[in-house]
Amino acid sequence: MANEQNEQAQDIQQEQAEQQNDQTQAEVSVEDLQTQIQKLEESLKLEKARTANAVYEAQKSVERIQRESEKHKETVLEKFSKELLESVDNLERAIQAAGDEEDAVVEGIKLTLKSLLTTLEKFGVEEANTANGFNAELHQAVGIDPTAKANEIGTVLQKGYTLNHRLLRPAMVLVGQ
Repeated sequence: MANEQNEQAQDIQQEQAEQQNDQTQAEVSVEDLQTQIQKLEESLKLEKARTANAVYEAQKSVERIQRESEKHKETVLEKFSKELLESVDNLERAIQAAGDEEDAVVEGIKLTLKSLLTTLEKFGVEEANTANGFNAELHQAVGIDPTAKANEIGTVLQKGYTLNHRLLRPAMVLVGQ
């Protein structure tokens, strides 16, 4: 019977030891899980911040590309318009050289000039106003016209043009003194 009691005591001790071991494992597991949850939450916050930053950077890049694209379009339109103004000047000179002569060729030149000017106007190119007197922002004085009043434009040597209300080419004028 003492043997049985010893075995029972050992069994009880063994069960108690197993229960304590299970409790310790359960406590360690809960602590480990809480630590792991905390690490995952921190990682999630970091990834959310990275994602928000990436979205912000992408939006800024799109805006920058759009601004650069608009600027490039304006530059190309400006260069193209300046090149076309040489053709406008040549057509106007051809009409002046013809004088009072009215034949089919002169009429064709006039129609071509009118068509070219209409096309330029569609894209924002307009003739600089020379009727309101000399304006240094729109006109370039290249000489003095003795017949004109002071600060008035006497003769326009070459027309000036603006593109979307910005100076494309100044008008070359003679100004009164």
